Amino acid sequence: MQKPPIHKSFLNAFRGVLMMIKTERNFQIELLAFFVNLFLIFYFNLSNTDTALVLIASFAVLSAEIFNTAIEKICDIIQPDFDKRIGFIKDIAAGAVLLTAIASVIVGVLVYGKYVFN
Repeated sequence: MQKPPIHKSFLNAFRGVLMMIKTERNFQIELLAFFVNLFLIFYFNLSNTDTALVLIASFAVLSAEIFNTAIEKICDIIQPDFDKRIGFIKDIAAGAVLLTAIASVIVGVLVYGKYVFN
């Protein structure tokens, strides 16, 4: 199978992100949090290092949600009926998003705490 041209690969990837925005409520909420973080980065005039930490944490949560959704969709194709083994797989994937979100909150407290309480 021949690889598509690079511009097609990027278009497919952007289409995937747009599909997440249109269809996945959790991704929409996490995207809102990302935009709040963008606002706060400029409002508090964060240092380059702090900005990088906040952006890495934000994109990690968004990426984890995309992987979680992909795993859930694959599971639904493989086994459309209830199966506790599939439920276990979905719970593990959701747990990865939860841990990433907790880590991002910790990063946010550590970074923004310096600017709010000083």
